[in-house]
Amino acid sequence: VPLVESGGGLVQPGGSLRLSCAASGFTFSNYAMMWSRQAPGKEREEVATIANTGRSAYYANSAKGRFTISRDNAKNTLYLQMNNLKLEDTAVYYCNVRRSYLGAVDPNYWGQGTQVTVSS
Repeated sequence: VPLVESGGGLVQPGGSLRLSCAASGFTFSNYAMMWSRQAPGKEREEVATIANTGRSAYYANSAKGRFTISRDNAKNTLYLQMNNLKLEDTAVYYCNVRRSYLGAVDPNYWGQGTQVTVSS
């Protein structure tokens, strides 16, 4: 089942971007959701996770204080607000479905990702 990520682009260090992930084909409000990213030559890493209710969130150390994950269950959409972007945030960003809060990623749901490039 596809997920459609959008909102990436080219931004200068210190800038901001808001990523979106449109979900379809499943009951979005039943699932925790995660943003992950993969930089060239590196393994994919978790950025942030949000519970299905939106009441709990987890952030990787690299994202704490700069990124905010949120969701709109009425719109079946996941968001990632990224502020104070750094060069090392350059990566392809993906949204993922988790089988439970902080549980395994469900491989049945996938997207093409959205490219974020931070460059001066």
